[in-house]
Order: sequence, then C-alpha cells, then structure tokens
Amino acid sequence: MSSSPDPIARVAVISTGSVRMRPEHVGPTRKPMPLWLFTSTRWTAPRPVSAFVIEHRDGVVLFDTGQDRTSVTDPRYFPGRLDRLVNSRIARFDIPPDQTLTAGLIRLGYRLGDVETAVISHLHPDHIGGLPLLAHASIVVSRDEWAGLERRRPEARGLYRKHIDLPGLRWNRIGYEPLAEPRLEPFSHGYDLFGDRSVLLLPTLGHTPGSLSMLVRRPGKASLLLVGDLTYDEALLASGQPSGMCDRKQTRVTMQQVNKLRAALRDLVILPSHDPGAAERLAAAM
Repeated sequence: MSSSPDPIARVAVISTGSVRMRPEHVGPTRKPMPLWLFTSTRWTAPRPVSAFVIEHRDGVVLFDTGQDRTSVTDPRYFPGRLDRLVNSRIARFDIPPDQTLTAGLIRLGYRLGDVETAVISHLHPDHIGGLPLLAHASIVVSRDEWAGLERRRPEARGLYRKHIDLPGLRWNRIGYEPLAEPRLEPFSHGYDLFGDRSVLLLPTLGHTPGSLSMLVRRPGKASLLLVGDLTYDEALLASGQPSGMCDRKQTRVTMQQVNKLRAALRDLVILPSHDPGAAERLAAAM
C-alpha cells in the first residue's frame, strides 16, 4: 500500500466514441423537449462520450462506462420501433472498434479486471454501456436513480432494463449521509466512497431524478467534479443555463449549488461527460 498522503494516484478520461446532438439538447433553449426533438434539423459537432478512471490506493474506479458499441452495430439494441425512432432523433453515435471501454482501459495500462467499482452518474444508455463487462465489479448508483427503473414504462425516460438489470451484476444502491464539512456547503449530504473523504458522491439532480456527481479531492492539487450530464458545457453551468434535456427548475437549483461549491473550492475543475473541453481541463489539472 502506498504511503503517499494523496490516495489518488491518477485520474484519466476514456472516450467511448463520439455523439452528435441537437443544439437544443445541449442548450440553452426555451423549447419544450418534445418540440425540439421532432422538429430540429441540425446536429452539433461531434462531442465525446466519456468515462473516467480514478486510481485510488484502495482500488480502481470508473465514473460511468460509456456507450456500448452494440448500440450502433445492432439495429435492435433499442427494443421498440418508437424507442428506436426517438433515439435516432436524440443522438447520432460513432464508436469505432478502438474506442470501446475495454480498448480505452488498455491504452491507459489497465485491464477490465482491475476495475473494482463503477459509479454510474445516471442510467441512460451512454453511461451504462460497459455494464455487460463488469460482473466482477461493484456497481454504484443512487437509490433515487434506481427507483426510476421501477416506475411504469422506464423506456419513456431513456432507461432500458434489458441493458441495466443484467444477471450477475452486483448493484450497490446508495443513499446519502451528512457530510458536516462547511467547505462543501450547500452540499450537506453525500456518500464517501473510500471512507477517507477523497472521493465523495454528491446528489446533483435535474438531468434525471437520481443523478449524482463525483468530487475527487487531492492534497495540494485541484479538486475535480465529474458531473455526468448535469450540463454538456462547463460555461453553460457557470452561467446557470440548463440543457434542453432535464427538469429545468431542479437543474437550476443544482447548478446554483455547484456554482457555490466552485466559489468555496476555488480550484475546482468541472468535468461534464460530453464537454469537448473536459479532457484538456483534466490534463491541465493533473
């Protein structure tokens, strides 16, 4: 075991392909989601589909697992005609064979078996694509996010049980406990992944009712906040402008919380999963 005072040896990003979205999806927009979904004619430039690797002295952790390449090679990946239509309108993915989760881990010097824990920000397909490969790992998700899978017709909310609740997976459905750290206010509750306060999971609701983010803290270095799809662009978060794919009222509240945290942790680096600038900001912070 390392004697370093910093339990975090490495934080790195893996891109599991790229995605083109509707500009209204990224936001900001005043249009309701059904309107832009079926009327928009434009696509963004390709944006990354990211998973993050955190090497802690007590184990290797993934934050999200990217998009499954099968989703672009199997026309029946999405189960129904309506679901396939909606997903074709929402996003266009490009996942070359060398940009899978497995390939990305290998490039970083890891094997799949090195991953002990995968933390899922939320259960949309572009964040759970690596689950079929992780039967050996503990899979962490918030209880509130899992509850969405139990409600009627979760597919209407982008949750596909056939790709999530897989045989053999070891799910850890977490709740949150008091943090009692003034510097982390307004986040009063979180989940301490390793018990040393270096990796904290924070509720960041809005994109989905149970979305979470990961705060990585390192002595003498910039803290990192991996925010999943709370935003698709760090600048939009800073200005408090929600995306077109969220509960806007709740997302504005969460954005205010994150921006207050940024003011308290002045070196905080924000890393959204589909932000083209996230990889460069992470590299600069390391």
